[in-house]
Amino acid sequence: MAETSMLRFFSFPGRSAAGYPPVHHNAGAGGTRDTSTAGGPGSRWPRHRRLGVLLVLAAVWLCVSCAAVAEFTPVGMSELFPSERQAKTTLVINKVLERFHYRNFHLDDDFARNTLLNYFEDLDPNRSFFLDRDVERFTRGADRLDDDLSQGRLDVAFDIFRVYRMRVDSRIEYALSLLSQKFDFDRPETYLFDREHADWAKSDAELDAIWRKRVKYDFLTLKLADDPDDQIRDQLRKRYEGISRRIHQFTADDVYEAFVNAYTRTLEPHTSYMSPSTSENFDISMRLKLEGIGAVLSAENEYTVIQRTIAGGPARQSGQIGSGDRIVGVAQGHDGEVEDVIGWRLQDVVDKIRGPKGSVVRLEILPKSAGSGGRTREVELVRNEIKLEDQAAHSYVIDDLKNAPSLRIGVIVVPAFYRDFRAESEGSRNFTSTTRDVRRLIKELQVKGISGLVIDLRGNGGGSLAEATSLTGLFIDQGPVVQVKDALGKVDVETDPDPGVVYSGPLAVLVDRNSASASEIFAGAIQDYGRGLIIGEPTFGKGTVQTLIDLDRYVPGNAEELGRLRLTMAEFFRVSGGSTQLKGVEPDIRFDLGPETDDQGERSLKNALPWDRIRPARYAKYKPVDVDWLRQRSAERTRQDDGFRMLSSRGQLLSEINGEKEVSLQESQRRRESEHRDQVLKQERDRFLLARGIKPVDEDADNVDEDALERQQDAIDRIQSEEAARILADEIVASNASERPRAAMRD
Repeated sequence: MAETSMLRFFSFPGRSAAGYPPVHHNAGAGGTRDTSTAGGPGSRWPRHRRLGVLLVLAAVWLCVSCAAVAEFTPVGMSELFPSERQAKTTLVINKVLERFHYRNFHLDDDFARNTLLNYFEDLDPNRSFFLDRDVERFTRGADRLDDDLSQGRLDVAFDIFRVYRMRVDSRIEYALSLLSQKFDFDRPETYLFDREHADWAKSDAELDAIWRKRVKYDFLTLKLADDPDDQIRDQLRKRYEGISRRIHQFTADDVYEAFVNAYTRTLEPHTSYMSPSTSENFDISMRLKLEGIGAVLSAENEYTVIQRTIAGGPARQSGQIGSGDRIVGVAQGHDGEVEDVIGWRLQDVVDKIRGPKGSVVRLEILPKSAGSGGRTREVELVRNEIKLEDQAAHSYVIDDLKNAPSLRIGVIVVPAFYRDFRAESEGSRNFTSTTRDVRRLIKELQVKGISGLVIDLRGNGGGSLAEATSLTGLFIDQGPVVQVKDALGKVDVETDPDPGVVYSGPLAVLVDRNSASASEIFAGAIQDYGRGLIIGEPTFGKGTVQTLIDLDRYVPGNAEELGRLRLTMAEFFRVSGGSTQLKGVEPDIRFDLGPETDDQGERSLKNALPWDRIRPARYAKYKPVDVDWLRQRSAERTRQDDGFRMLSSRGQLLSEINGEKEVSLQESQRRRESEHRDQVLKQERDRFLLARGIKPVDEDADNVDEDALERQQDAIDRIQSEEAARILADEIVASNASERPRAAMRD
């Protein structure tokens, strides 16, 4: 009766003719509210979203002007029980998933069991707190959980969390007791720091053994930075006490949000829930100016990880912070004390980093290339407003090409597919947009006498679908650009809105593993039409469409706020019929920058939608060129190029680091490993820079020459774009020689 009495009040207003909420497509991470998005990734999204990633959907942009961070009081165990509001929210979420989600949703025993396993993973991703008997006890009753959830009953989620909190208290107490002991760093033993796929500990004694090595590992990591022992013990004491303190700050809403996100990601990784308080933070972030360091963060195990940096932001401009780097400490001002943030909730780290424009924050960074427990570096940043124009497209010219000295190749860098929707809605005729900026840049480059054009989409995580469509239209006369299929099988086709061609000359598009969503739509269309060469790495593979749904609208007259659901409800398909989902866009000419790893792109996400195909759209292809010949010429050059040797060595080293699961606890061995990695990276980098006449900058120096560092980073960034220019020059020379059409396509 309880289920029936609640369900009778459900209604689903605002549906389109197909039975779905009205959608405004936004193909990327674009930062709009109540719109469909196909969010942009970072270079290294974790295999499974960790607790905290979804709790701060808006705050990860580090963009809100902040007041002082409030002090929290512990939440009592008696407060950690489900509420009637949460039960009602669960019923609404079930109905929304059933009616609107792109993937067929069926709540059964298997789904319930996988939800529980995901919940355990989110709470304890490194399997360092729960015991095997805890997991077995709760999953044994999974065959009843589907019935409970279908009726809004959530007791098991809160039961698990209360056990988790007790386990955390027990482990932290033991860890603190170990700090008074002396560690033997000459003893040859190893620590399994990545326990994601390890078995759950069978006993407290087994957990003791895990934590003894973990504390020793933490101690050695700080010791390698030459910190004194007393300081290390004090820092670790604060770290471990902080873990326990933050778990005691979880409210019932936090517990509910964590469980529901384990529930939704069992269906599909981009569907997530925001509680009323998280929704409020999201709204604030959308209203305020973008002030901060300009970085997108996620939580992975106990680290805060840089997913990607934002064009025009302090983090990107510093040249010292990159995707995959980990933030292990935060300090305020020029001389504030560094606070260790390992093990912190992502929201708490965000609160420490964000701040008003002009203020200083110092980050202690553990570079991705340093591996687990490597040397850290401190980076000082001045918080600033991230303006739309800072992310705008820009251009430069590459000439003096050895393979074609008489040619000039223009390069247009497109950091995002941006569009000033507010200015447009207010009637401004000169609102900012990617397409308008690129149109202007093309004209400027043509005045400079370019023979070919490279569009650089590396690191472009997406943005406005309208911009991806209209930008494609600058290079094709007319026709479809992308197809969008909803859960009912209805296919809408987005077409070139402005017939005619702005640029008809030789074209190449440069992409990498972080080019996603709108970038993949543009690159896929250019490739399908055969309009240009696609060069670089396989792209991210983000081909799904999300919309943000206010759950309150489905319970008319409800006095309590229920929060929002970010729902996957459609998929992008190329005009050739294949999706960009999972596979991404495969380049015509691929750069060998090191082995691919399983923790990159959409394929790294658990329960990601599979690649699919629909009927191709009707479009006219351009004529092909000999891609095999161009590929062979490029391979011969890159094998001899100092820049590509450096990138390949770095890629190989990062691949090895990503594959590591355990680390030595012997100090001498760890120091040798760290010095070897530093040497490999610096030798190849310095060889390349010196060959270019650039004096290498020591990024670990006390006073870094920021201008010199920027020049150094710019030279490294141009390694791939310069080779793309050489490839395009080969194509131009060959086309002119044979009087063939100068467009490119991939069969």
